[in-house]
Amino acid sequence: MRTTAPVHRKRVVRAAFGVAVVLLSTLTLTQADATMTAGAAATVQPGTFKGKAFDACTAPSSASMAAWRKASPYRGIGIYIGGNNRGCTQKNLTAGWVRTQVAAGWHLIPLYVGPQASCTIATKKKNLISNTRAAAQGATAAQDAVVQARALGLAAQSVLIYDMEAYRTNDAACRKGVLAFMSAWTAELHDLGYLSGFYSSMGSGVADQVANYATRGYVRPDYLDFARWDKVATLTDAGLPATHWSPHRRMKQYQGDHKETWGGVTINIDSNLVDFAPLPAAKLADHNRNGWSDVLARTSSTGNLFLYPGNGTYADEKNRKKIGSGWKSMNAIVRIGDLNRDGYSDVVARVAANGYLYFYPGRSNGTLGTRKLLSKSFKKMREITAIGDLNKDGYPDLLAAQTSNHNLYLYPGAKGTKLATRKLIAAGGWDQRNELTGAGDFNRDGHPDLLVRQGKAGQLWLYPGRKGALAARKQIGTGWNNKRDLLGVGDFDRDGYPDLAAVLTTPGSLMLYRGTGSGLRPGLRLATGYKGRSPLF
Repeated sequence: MRTTAPVHRKRVVRAAFGVAVVLLSTLTLTQADATMTAGAAATVQPGTFKGKAFDACTAPSSASMAAWRKASPYRGIGIYIGGNNRGCTQKNLTAGWVRTQVAAGWHLIPLYVGPQASCTIATKKKNLISNTRAAAQGATAAQDAVVQARALGLAAQSVLIYDMEAYRTNDAACRKGVLAFMSAWTAELHDLGYLSGFYSSMGSGVADQVANYATRGYVRPDYLDFARWDKVATLTDAGLPATHWSPHRRMKQYQGDHKETWGGVTINIDSNLVDFAPLPAAKLADHNRNGWSDVLARTSSTGNLFLYPGNGTYADEKNRKKIGSGWKSMNAIVRIGDLNRDGYSDVVARVAANGYLYFYPGRSNGTLGTRKLLSKSFKKMREITAIGDLNKDGYPDLLAAQTSNHNLYLYPGAKGTKLATRKLIAAGGWDQRNELTGAGDFNRDGHPDLLVRQGKAGQLWLYPGRKGALAARKQIGTGWNNKRDLLGVGDFDRDGYPDLAAVLTTPGSLMLYRGTGSGLRPGLRLATGYKGRSPLF
């Protein structure tokens, strides 16, 4: 059972750190785990849930859960899935128990109690964060948490909440260690397809999370579970800015360690108020299918293609993956979407010498399959751009401007992995527009939109999509002439709004410009070292 400052009364600790064999961030389940997972109906938890929840140190029996389901006001329960500081036995917590409770209508909130702050106030916590190895420990804890979640049948996109008990706030090294641990925990969960939550007291852990909410390079948790034992069931707090972890990303533990009786069954619990909903899908650019938008880029010097996994905060250099070689001959490379409708993101590319346009199918391992000729007529086309399904026929489309007449054309995707007859959608003037990118449904009106840079001043324009056409443009920025490779990256931070990435020509940093539905926020650096990488797609 979780506790909060100033008093900590965690029950007797029994180490329950599951065994995970991890090679290059790929989890290998033990045979017992794999068997249990295979027998469990995978479920995403807690899903959409707004209401009261409780957590108990030990998962109650199914009979007790049934009694409380019938008589209590609670519809969610926190379950302690693992961690080397987890307290109490968990004889009831099995994949079968999970299936039973979900079928009965319970929302499950997975909690993980791993290493605690080196300056923790919780005296019974025996396993602590090493401040010099905090990031490595955080990643390892996340890997183990995913093993435990999978073994219980908790599917990818489930929220795994880290229980960080209160700690002293006058120890700078300790606080830095907690942040390094939690950033790595969240980043690793994202890489493995799960979502991150964080539990702590308002006075220590939560205060540090608030202070670093927008810190460059910090991978903040997706959901916040904050403790204030004032017996007030609310999700607002003076210490939480209204824009942080909003909407539908908050949970409050408003009453600790007490007994309640419902349906004749007494359980020692903490009480919580929850408002959780799944994060919006990344949609456009999730090439490795872990729920987060990625960036693909060609290394100019070698012609190699690399996938840089996104995790909502940065594009991962360390875990980049080579997905192709020999691409020097291409002068346009575009991620078109799922043209062959097999569930994987595909790429089209043009050969510089002859203008032939080829289709490269995406594969389940993130690489590209054998190419297929799409067209021999793209030599005189420029700014080949993926626009999404503009004509609403179920297939992704391309846009391109013709060099001879400066018209903009729509090339509809079609059944059979091909392009249908092109259609003129904007006549003349497109020679002055030198960066085009599909932005997804930028203004959230149900149609894919186009972002365009124009002129020496680097004006940025939004062209709202209509069925098979573009509506009147709207200026949303200026000063974009110092950026290149504008790229719609879907909802990179999964806040519900499509975002834009671009490379600063000097010094070559990859930047994220978060969408608001009507404009873009100031840029955040995702990564460095992109001076020799082009194009992005």
